[in-house]
Parts: sequence; structure tokens; C-alpha cells
Amino acid sequence: MSIRIVLADDHPIVLSGLEQLFAAEKDFKVLACCASGAETLKAVWKHRPDILILDIRMPEKSGLMVLQEMREKKVPTRVVVLTAAMDEGDLAQAIRLGARGVVVKDMAPGILIECVRKVHAGEQWFDQGALSRVLEKLACRQAGQEEAMQVLSPREVEIVRSVAAALQNKQIAKKLFISEGTVKVHLHNIYEKLGVDNRLQLVRYAQEKGLV
Repeated sequence: MSIRIVLADDHPIVLSGLEQLFAAEKDFKVLACCASGAETLKAVWKHRPDILILDIRMPEKSGLMVLQEMREKKVPTRVVVLTAAMDEGDLAQAIRLGARGVVVKDMAPGILIECVRKVHAGEQWFDQGALSRVLEKLACRQAGQEEAMQVLSPREVEIVRSVAAALQNKQIAKKLFISEGTVKVHLHNIYEKLGVDNRLQLVRYAQEKGLV
């Protein structure tokens, strides 16, 4: 039985090359080639492929957003991330969202073929150097979150995350079903606890501690 795949990359030359690469293999069937995140999701919903080969940098919706929506809808399709550069933050997020493999674009084409076959068989495939950096980043993120939880209350953590998401006080109040005045009181307490003076510093704290 063929391994049914969907290909997603916003560069036409790369997408065409991927299609030719897999078309030349007897055990693969290319169901769709997609140039945007939105197009990719439509193809996944329609075809329910075994494997999605996904570029992280996609227009309309990024690869991470595609992974997030697939996770929320509990789609069984396994995802192999194809990336031009190893950004540890993006890779850590991709792994948290369920990516089963990561391949760098400058690797030999045979590596990608092997990766997809192993992922289809239920295994995982990650470049060891990239994986070690990702695991280190995840460990730092976990430690930062635990540190923040010791200083801030669960409600204060929610507000910090909302500020980091660029929400204003009125929007935070609506989201958390509290008054705008209560949001201001919480922010005052948060600033004092963390020793920050403004929203920008608070956002930096949230990023450093892995709250976003």
C-alpha cells in the first residue's frame, strides 16, 4: 500500500522538486502540493494523508499554526517538518505540537525519503544536533515556567501571558471575565513582584521564562 502524502512549501521550485522526488518512488502517492498554510489545512482535511511534509515558513498561516490546528482537531496525519534553518525555538514548538520528524533542506534527498518512511512506520526522526539543542531549550523553558509559578499566582500568570500576546487591559478583562480595574491591580502587583516597570519589560520576562 502506498504512503499517502501532502507536500507544503511556499517556494515553487522546492515544491516541484519534492513532488518529483516522491513521484519517483513506487511506495509514495502525492495527494496535493500546497503553497500556503491555509491551502495545506484544506488539503489535510480533504485527503487525510498518512504524512504531511511541512515547511515552517509559510504564508497566511505558518507551519506552526498548521500544526496547532491539526493538534486541536486531533488529525492522525503524521508531520515531518522541512526547514531551511535550525531555529531552536521553532523546532521546540514544532515538537511540542506533535511533529514526528525534522529534516533540513540542504540534506541529501534520500535522507528525507528515509525520514518519511520511518515516521510512517511509527518512528521519530530528528537531526541529533538539532534535537539536543531543542531538548536543552525545552529544559530551560520548563525551569523558567516553574520559577515564574513560584513567584506569581495562576491568575497573574494568565495576565502575563495575555500581555505577551499584545492584549490591552480591556481585552484582558473581557477574556478573563474580570473588570479592567482588577486587571490594573494585578498588573501593579506583577510589576512589583518581578521588579519590572512597563509592559515591554514584562513581555521580555514572559519570553525569557517560556510563558509564551
